[in-house]
Amino acid sequence: MTSADDLVAPDGLPCRTDVVVALLLASPRHRYEGRPADGALPADPSTPELRDRVELRTGLGIVGDRYFAARAHVHASVTVVGLEGLGEVARSLGADVDPVATRRNVFLRGADVEALRGQPFALDSGQGVVRFRGYRPANPCAWMDHEVAPGAFRAMRGRAGVRCDPESDGVLSVGPATLWTAAPVPLGVAPLP
Repeated sequence: MTSADDLVAPDGLPCRTDVVVALLLASPRHRYEGRPADGALPADPSTPELRDRVELRTGLGIVGDRYFAARAHVHASVTVVGLEGLGEVARSLGADVDPVATRRNVFLRGADVEALRGQPFALDSGQGVVRFRGYRPANPCAWMDHEVAPGAFRAMRGRAGVRCDPESDGVLSVGPATLWTAAPVPLGVAPLP
């Protein structure tokens, strides 16, 4: 295994931040359909949504996820969110926030994920570098008030993560990882404007 000191920066991404991939979610079906008052669809017990590792394919997303190769989700097949931002949401609401209820795919700890919008970046959790391009914010929806906590829809604005596409094939695993970026990324959570 390569030590952290032996890691080589991917081309064009010289800035290194040590992070943790805390959770990985890949859901084979949509669970938030219809009206929030009707409640979420149950998880399929035959296919666990939380994974120890996920496979990614260039331009397609996470193998086995509901958005994999979905034309409607071009440039939005993977959503990366920062646990620090969700912690801020919890504090502002005075409520517990279950990160899994946000239905994001990659949950990172250790960097301001919102800074990745519009930027190239890469993650390496020990199986090699997976390159991404961050696109637009992962805006929250009305389901957040019902499934996360009352007021979460508004509180998550600017803290709900970034939608992106993988620009290389690879594997991500839960545990320590390296985030590679073109410019330094703040370690904490940037204040909302």
